[in-house]
Amino acid sequence: MKETLQRILQSDELKKKIQFTLLVLLIFRLGGFIPVPGIDGEVALRYFRHATGGGQNLFQLIDIFSGGAFSQMTIFALGVVPYISSSIIFQLLVALIPSLQREVRENPEYGRRKVNRWTRAGTLFLSFVQSMLFARYALQMNSSSPGIISSDLLTAQVFDFPILFAVIMITTMTTGTCFLMWLGEQITEKGIGNGMSLIIATGIVSQLPSTIGIIIQQLNLDNPGPGQLSLFSVLILLLLFVTVTIATIYIIQGQRKIPLQYARRVVGMREVQGVGSSYLPLKVNYAGVIPVIFASSLLMFPATLGQFIGSGNWIGRIAGSLYPGSISYLILYVLLILFFTYFWTATQFHPDQISSEMKKNGAFIPGVRQGKHTQEYLEQTMHRITLIGAVSLAALAILPTIIGRIMGVPHSISYFFGGTALLILVGVILDTMKQIESHLIMRRYEGFMRRSKFR
Repeated sequence: MKETLQRILQSDELKKKIQFTLLVLLIFRLGGFIPVPGIDGEVALRYFRHATGGGQNLFQLIDIFSGGAFSQMTIFALGVVPYISSSIIFQLLVALIPSLQREVRENPEYGRRKVNRWTRAGTLFLSFVQSMLFARYALQMNSSSPGIISSDLLTAQVFDFPILFAVIMITTMTTGTCFLMWLGEQITEKGIGNGMSLIIATGIVSQLPSTIGIIIQQLNLDNPGPGQLSLFSVLILLLLFVTVTIATIYIIQGQRKIPLQYARRVVGMREVQGVGSSYLPLKVNYAGVIPVIFASSLLMFPATLGQFIGSGNWIGRIAGSLYPGSISYLILYVLLILFFTYFWTATQFHPDQISSEMKKNGAFIPGVRQGKHTQEYLEQTMHRITLIGAVSLAALAILPTIIGRIMGVPHSISYFFGGTALLILVGVILDTMKQIESHLIMRRYEGFMRRSKFR
């Protein structure tokens, strides 16, 4: 580990990228403590903890994704969920509209910029809608627990609605989300790793100390009597943590190696065997942890909408059946993970291009004809291994929740020892380490050409 850090520090460019990434993540954490003007964050946090009561609640999930900013009503309370929701919408549109798909394929750079512009516009719209609902929710909180909102903001009213507070809340939160989106793009462009994924992972890690404090508190170590959480339950959770971590690494890095052969060519008077890799690696989980992030974010938006509006209508009743840990939530969560795994693989994996490149280089799969037959073979093979990766990913995502319910462990604790949070953390760390390793290999650092020490 010491030698690895020394090699990283020897590269000035890589060192600057890492420093820039850490600086941006520090700005994100600082913004998570700046409340919206006129909001008392401490009162809001006490109300949030009292409202959730330690049970399984959608707002706890949103708060974890935002790094605690949601419960304190800070400028980054919405987090990057609007951006991810907008990204999902426009990725689906590109896949479903043939003209857009053709435009992206024929001119990838222009198509990518166009989709990014639409995604930013969608993020702005979704942020505006969610911040407007959040303002209404804050008014409900203040009516039951006065002191959350400054009384000065409630004086100017239009049709019995505090218009000044609504303008400040909507403008601040929408601007905060757009700024957060810009920070994530800066990390992706000038730093190391995927910016949005790193922001989500940082928010999750920031909640880990409070989770450890809850565990110590529920163990009741100071008193001789039994606590709410037993030592046996903690050991099971630790075992689950190790199991999910190892399984996630195997799933993300697992490969199906397709053997390749190269045609012989005549060069001058000699017959030369084509050179190249002896196999074609196909990832078992081509999408990584993106399906988990997409599924979690997509479930948050309609459920959040229903909980903000209230339970007196059909939207609220649907949202009430989708709280984290419920049977309907888990079923829909699994289905979304399966869907996004196949969807992301279909958009990123192009067997026709691979088959064409193989034919140009004189490579072929033993027993399979070149061209269309190779393309069909790769499609069928990828469909089979994607099914294994998708089912395994979904099982790892819901396993801790099921075990936590059986053992009576609070969702706020089981969520960190496995499932969505751990999958995202492990996936983001592996992706970031892979980018660092690729950068060092590109710079021809000795030692990284051999077996990677990050594994």
